[in-house]
Amino acid sequence: MSALEKIRNRFKNDHFATDAAGIVIDSAEPGKAVCSLTLETRHMNENNVPMGGAIFTLADIACAVAANGYSEKKTVSQHASITFLAPAKGGRLIAEASCLRQGRTTTLYAVDVKDELGTFVAHATMNGYTLNTI
Repeated sequence: MSALEKIRNRFKNDHFATDAAGIVIDSAEPGKAVCSLTLETRHMNENNVPMGGAIFTLADIACAVAANGYSEKKTVSQHASITFLAPAKGGRLIAEASCLRQGRTTTLYAVDVKDELGTFVAHATMNGYTLNTI
């Protein structure tokens, strides 16, 4: 089983992101991850653009995969901030998460969300707290 398959298997229990929202883990490496979401009617708000919660969920799971995909320790969300920049024009959202700072117990990640046409949809910063479980 490849490293990516192991990570996908690990995160399949994140039922809201994977089952309810339909998010897919496209790639992962230590401190980085790319996740995507094919937009469907269930993701749209009354203005027929992706709901902020769907965009945030995509950013959140991308951050979780980047922080935890290659780690034996668990990092959990401590704080998150998202700025919505433009409505998506395409039919697929892609979130790219990368670690800006990895401390002993806290982390800082940046997540950019774009559509497949290159529209910059949102930018998030997410702080994590690494649990001392090992």
